[in-house]
Amino acid sequence: MPKLTVHDAKGKKVGTYTIEPTDLVPRINKQLLHDAVVMYQANLRQGSHKTKTRAEVSGSTKKLYRQKGTGNARAGSRRAGNRRAGGHIHAVRNRDYSYSLPRKALRLATRMALASKIRDGELVVIDKLEFSEPKTREMAGILQTLGCAGESMMIATAGYCPNVYKSARNIRQVVVLPAAELNALSLLSTRRLLATPEALDWLKGRANAKKAVGD
Repeated sequence: MPKLTVHDAKGKKVGTYTIEPTDLVPRINKQLLHDAVVMYQANLRQGSHKTKTRAEVSGSTKKLYRQKGTGNARAGSRRAGNRRAGGHIHAVRNRDYSYSLPRKALRLATRMALASKIRDGELVVIDKLEFSEPKTREMAGILQTLGCAGESMMIATAGYCPNVYKSARNIRQVVVLPAAELNALSLLSTRRLLATPEALDWLKGRANAKKAVGD
């Protein structure tokens, strides 16, 4: 079984962590990952776009000129869609793009996304990540030491860590989430995953529990 090196905040090797993709899922289904990511992205859309029809734009409804005898094509309101400043013929309306896939499929997609990080060597393990107070400089130094500076990074913690979140929120392309809130989109949207052994233990335990109940 593959062993990942566990580093401390200074980049020194302090141990190993054993985990492989099959601990989470038997195989990785790219189509399911795609479907889950598209769903999450669709749910983020506001859907507040709108254009006006001929009934909503300003302008007179008077007929521009008489029907016959002018030699021109017949014309009605200046608010018609074929005239400048007229309404849209097929107007765009407000709509809700959100939809939901089955819960079991989304949980499976999350485990597949994590397994893909392990398979592709994009998982970095740090022994602990604690701050007595928010320190952006210290967080940036840790990422620099681990060779992750300048890359998009997801930091997974075992639980809510306000000081870790506040230390990383001003660093570009770095996101902090508890292990319980990870999903396929958040994992696949970043290049690297930085996690503590406690966070990985929680994720492995969750995966084993789902396997036991057939989820």
